[in-house]
Amino acid sequence: MGRIFEDITVGEEIINETMSSVTKEQLVRYAGASGDFNPLHTDDATGKAAGFGGVIAQGMLMMGMAAAAVTNRIPKKSLNNFKVRFVGATRPGDVVKVTGKVTDKRIEDNKGIVSCALEVADQDDDIKVSGSFEAELPLEG
Repeated sequence: MGRIFEDITVGEEIINETMSSVTKEQLVRYAGASGDFNPLHTDDATGKAAGFGGVIAQGMLMMGMAAAAVTNRIPKKSLNNFKVRFVGATRPGDVVKVTGKVTDKRIEDNKGIVSCALEVADQDDDIKVSGSFEAELPLEG
């Protein structure tokens, strides 16, 4: 990110990244890597029976995509209190868009702390994940 605390304003969108489309192959690979073999993520019939129209992405995969977008802009060592809530199902073909907007900023223990709201949406702007994070940014001088 390379910015200092004083240059950030409340209401500013500091994360705005469009990630790749979710694919069925990605869901299968993530299932293997994570050990999450819930058939909702790998079997269309199960996803349809559950009312999703087919397979859905793992929540932790979506959180990982959100974290990747955030850490593309803010160093990992600066992040604190990364929290998410899953509010919608992501399906193969959905384009993942991650935004982070500054909701508060304060100086605490001589550190510049920026609080942000986090959203993950699809190509239709339907929210899939909502959350928040804090980042410690350098102070001027």
